[in-house]
Amino acid sequence: MHLLFTLSLLFLSSFSSFSQNPKAKELYAQSIKLFGERKASEAIPFMEQAIKQDPTYSDAYIKLGQLYEFTKQFDPALNAYRAAVRIQPDSPASGAAYHALSNTLLRLGRYSEAIPYLEKYQAQFAPQSTQGKRVARQLETAHFGLEAIQHPQAVDPKPLSAVLQTTPSQYFPVLTADEQTLVFTALKPEGDEDLMTATFNGETWTPPVSLASSINTPENEGTPSLSADGRTLVFTACQGRKGYGSCDLYVSYKTGSDWSSPENLGPAINTHFYESQPALSADGRQIYFVSDRPGGKGHRDIWRSDLGSDGNWAEPVNLGEPINTTANEASPFLHANGQSLFFASEGHIGLGGYDLFVADHSASGWSAPTNLGYPINTAEDQASLFVAANGTRAYYSFEEQKDGVSQKSRLYTFDLPESLRDRIRSVSFLKGTVADAKTKKPLAATVELIDLKTNLVVSRVEADAQTGQYTAVLPSGGEYALYVSVPGYLFKSLSFDFTQKTKGEGLSLSVPLEPVAGGSSAHETLSNLFFDYGRYDLADKSLTELNRLAVFMKTNPTVNVEISGHTDDKGDAVANLTLSQKRAQAVVAYLTKAGIQSGRIKAIGYGKTRPLMPNTSEENRRLNRRIEWRVL
Repeated sequence: MHLLFTLSLLFLSSFSSFSQNPKAKELYAQSIKLFGERKASEAIPFMEQAIKQDPTYSDAYIKLGQLYEFTKQFDPALNAYRAAVRIQPDSPASGAAYHALSNTLLRLGRYSEAIPYLEKYQAQFAPQSTQGKRVARQLETAHFGLEAIQHPQAVDPKPLSAVLQTTPSQYFPVLTADEQTLVFTALKPEGDEDLMTATFNGETWTPPVSLASSINTPENEGTPSLSADGRTLVFTACQGRKGYGSCDLYVSYKTGSDWSSPENLGPAINTHFYESQPALSADGRQIYFVSDRPGGKGHRDIWRSDLGSDGNWAEPVNLGEPINTTANEASPFLHANGQSLFFASEGHIGLGGYDLFVADHSASGWSAPTNLGYPINTAEDQASLFVAANGTRAYYSFEEQKDGVSQKSRLYTFDLPESLRDRIRSVSFLKGTVADAKTKKPLAATVELIDLKTNLVVSRVEADAQTGQYTAVLPSGGEYALYVSVPGYLFKSLSFDFTQKTKGEGLSLSVPLEPVAGGSSAHETLSNLFFDYGRYDLADKSLTELNRLAVFMKTNPTVNVEISGHTDDKGDAVANLTLSQKRAQAVVAYLTKAGIQSGRIKAIGYGKTRPLMPNTSEENRRLNRRIEWRVL
């Protein structure tokens, strides 16, 4: 519609008619009249006849080109524009012909043909003039596009599955971290947009179904975003709901198999301006979105907000440079690594229209965006991209064309090329269920991932209250502690050393939690306590675990615990017994210093006498070297 609207304005604009031939002028006027009555096809023969009457009628050539372009006849349109240029190639009067010709060639991705016309057109303007800058920008696009096509990315997009094609168009795909659940926007025959979902069963996708009757309405719902576990959904709705402006963002939460009634994200996120195209972080505690509210760099910019501990979204912050430009940005997507931001922009140099870019966040801010290259980007608009947590696959929608007209939009996937895979920090994910170790009842646990180097929480998710299911993202390149906790239960401590890990993969782990009331049978391993070989002084990265245990003791003031040290079978048994005792005492000493009464904690060393596993491998020995705690 944008192209047709632009052509309509150009066509109906006041152009001087340079013909002195009365018959040519009469035919020209008749053609203009027919186009004004939305009879473009009928208008073409009259404009052709006007040119036959006066072959030097440059304005008629331009109008004929616009008529052809309006009816999607691009080669005849280009021939008409070229004819207009040839009449007066060096005259400023040919500016409109150069403008139309170069615009059409760029829109068709015919960059090498566009460059000489743009260079000729550029010579008509002062370099610092508004028009001079605009043409210089088009030349940049043409050179960039030509270079990109000559050095294509190694991608081979394929339709995701014909099973998903139950409506005229599908677009904006998003998936869970395990790539098992897909949610996308579907355009129905009656023009209604709904959110659909499908599940991957290991071999193929199931037929899509409506996400939820509580979410989809006779009005439009679209541009979804999912948390990594698929249990928090944010989407856009523009009519039919009580909102703050033209388009607002709404959130829904999944418990078991049911989605909650959508709630408006509130006045911090939504305004009477346009808010759309949300992107949640993996844990659902950060959101990126597009808005044209005041305070941005251009018309539509990307903004970010964080979810506070009180459950409210903070005042959004504009991402600023180098992400946002004076033109439009669109469809942000934050990779599960929390660092790589994919987005569309018509302001950064690309192949024309909206292109897809990626930028990375670090302590020093955002990197300069990188164009994803051809054929991911083309002269057509690219809407959005979703990249899997493991950084190997990408999902997007592609508008299939016929004779220059978009027929339908389908979901496609491709393997990410090495050039992009190398820069995207992949992540693993841990999924499973949390349940009472005694009754097997599912538990609504809190699952927290903490960076042992910084002692900062990387992510925090909640297990499903009905099923106990959870999914937590595990970044590569670092050491992390994962804590699973429920009031009234001993917390589970897990350790992940990804300092040498670069490939993302999924892990499954069911977590049984011991109730505090379980007495002496309730015990857990403290997996994030670290000692140098043969020593008993605690390494600094043990502070996360020690502080977690101290908080547990303060939260449960009537609980007394035993801290026990264990070793493998290497070395002298007496020395091992002594070492295990001193390591347990080191933990007790820290807890005492942290304010826990010494009478509530007891240290004991068992040496090699209570192995978890047979000491038959180095991995088993590592598991046997441990500190445990149990309720007395």
